[in-house]
Amino acid sequence: MPAPPNAKLLHVDWSAWFYPGPRRVFTAEEMARAGSQPWPLGIDHYVYVNLVLLLAIFGHRAPWAWPAVLVSSWVLLATARWLWRGPTRQRLNLACYVFFVAVSVAGVGASRLLGWREQVRDLLPLLLAVMTAIVSGWWVLVLYRVDQIEARLRELAEQDAALKLSTRLAAAQIQPHFLFNTLASLQHWVDTQDERAAPLLRDFTAYLRATLPMFERELQPLADEIEMVRRYLAIMQARLGARLGFAIDVPADLEMPLPPGIVLTLVENAIAHGIEPQLQGGHVEVAARREGGRLTLSVRDDGAGLAPGWAEGVGLANTRRRLLQACPAATLTLENAHPGCLATLTL
Repeated sequence: MPAPPNAKLLHVDWSAWFYPGPRRVFTAEEMARAGSQPWPLGIDHYVYVNLVLLLAIFGHRAPWAWPAVLVSSWVLLATARWLWRGPTRQRLNLACYVFFVAVSVAGVGASRLLGWREQVRDLLPLLLAVMTAIVSGWWVLVLYRVDQIEARLRELAEQDAALKLSTRLAAAQIQPHFLFNTLASLQHWVDTQDERAAPLLRDFTAYLRATLPMFERELQPLADEIEMVRRYLAIMQARLGARLGFAIDVPADLEMPLPPGIVLTLVENAIAHGIEPQLQGGHVEVAARREGGRLTLSVRDDGAGLAPGWAEGVGLANTRRRLLQACPAATLTLENAHPGCLATLTL
């Protein structure tokens, strides 16, 4: 059944005529996250320039009012800053009603006690215009501020969503050829009753158990990342045999959350570009140490090192982007180690 023609009128919020302002109320956490923008000093400059112009035009008519106007301007700007810090409907209406009452009391008191009836009456139109402008300015300021904070919250939410997506995509980049080759080796060893099959199956199962949570985590403990790396290296050592040696020197008491798969990607690159291309293989070292409030992780191989004119691939580019999104102060560098390559991650 279609709504009656006056249905919209029945749902009009008439309280906005007497209690205007935004209905959106931000929590303390939202304000701390998205409401840290500083007060725009341009508003102060705008107000003071207009104040000077008004005094130049109308000041000669009431020179006695100059001190009150200057003090009032300071109070009005302080109120605007208060609204900026907490842009709520309640604060806006409290400021407006207190302002109207204060101006009314001051006007009536001046006309009765000081005999300024003529001056007050002459300035009444200007006074009403200024009051309307001030209240309208506060109202627009609060609406602008609410829109600004909401836009920042949406931006941060989109960044969080992008970070989660990139984390899941990075987790989904578990090299398919690594999985297929490992399964092929495992199948062959099972068929031939090779004694290496059981240890490989245990390491492969543990590796998958460690990597699957990557799809759901934005950050994971360093210990979990190192366990994932340890299982990966054990699998690759089982496949490559004597061609691969590795050592992991990461103290168990080191604690630092980091994006999942960051160290694993560096180790994968070290094996793919430093160890596997060499007939004799090589050695991979993973180490970590803490210096004050900084944690340094290093992955080193003794392969051929960086090729002249080398460029980062997709894996390293994604790793660097995810790292900077999660830890803006982090750094990732790659350099020749003579022999081999050294990747250093600082958090």
